[in-house]
Amino acid sequence: MPRLESRGRARALQALYAWDLRDEQPLDRVAALVWDDLMVAPEERAFADALLHIVQASGAALDADLGEVTTNWRLERLGAIERCVLRLAAAELLQGTTPPRVVLQEAVRMAERFGSAPSARFVNGVLDALARRMGRL
Repeated sequence: MPRLESRGRARALQALYAWDLRDEQPLDRVAALVWDDLMVAPEERAFADALLHIVQASGAALDADLGEVTTNWRLERLGAIERCVLRLAAAELLQGTTPPRVVLQEAVRMAERFGSAPSARFVNGVLDALARRMGRL
């Protein structure tokens, strides 16, 4: 069984993905609907919710930071999974409570699990550059 944090990240990713596909709807409302449908445990919800609050509060700045390190790629041109994994990991790096290498490792795992091996390699490269730019590595 994956750790609570890993499950919480996956729940946050599910909510971000659903939100990414539904324009104009508030992130917290989409997250609540997704988590209610999936009967997400309160502990997972709390962990995921903390990350989503960072995405919601700092989304434009996170996207700008990611845009700086995604050479030759605009965020809107990326696949939804890659975009959501990058945003989630950027939020967790900004939060600063999880060791950066753990954030990168978890993001790569999610990109591979929900996306593909090439997605995982892309996410790893982008997040490594972002973490260095943020002074976390």
